[in-house]
Amino acid sequence: MPGWEDVRALAFALPEVGERTSRGHPEWRVRDRLFVWERPLRRADVAHLGNRAPDAPPLGAWVPDLGAKEALLTDDPDTYLTTPHFDGHPIVLARLDRIDPGELAELVTEAWLARAPRRLARAWLDDAPPAP
Repeated sequence: MPGWEDVRALAFALPEVGERTSRGHPEWRVRDRLFVWERPLRRADVAHLGNRAPDAPPLGAWVPDLGAKEALLTDDPDTYLTTPHFDGHPIVLARLDRIDPGELAELVTEAWLARAPRRLARAWLDDAPPAP
């Protein structure tokens, strides 16, 4: 089961990533653009999710677009969730206690690609080794 140190390592494996703490929770940014973060659930979130609400804070992650968000939510509702707070935003919440390590790596990378400046993302993609 991946943890926050895994998220940190995956984030810092990408170019120009910095870490901050917001309200006591870590968040990772590329050139000051938030891409993944620890997102504790608020009271309204827990009320909305009911018995689906995770016990531990989920990972917040940007995704490329609303279609990608819907695909994740539909394909794996045990891992991915959302709340009304994120309606209309290409952001998902992921349960670290249920996500596969490889899928976590893909989610963090895709979040970085969604938020990195285009030139930086293109340069990284040009230099990145091919996927296995």
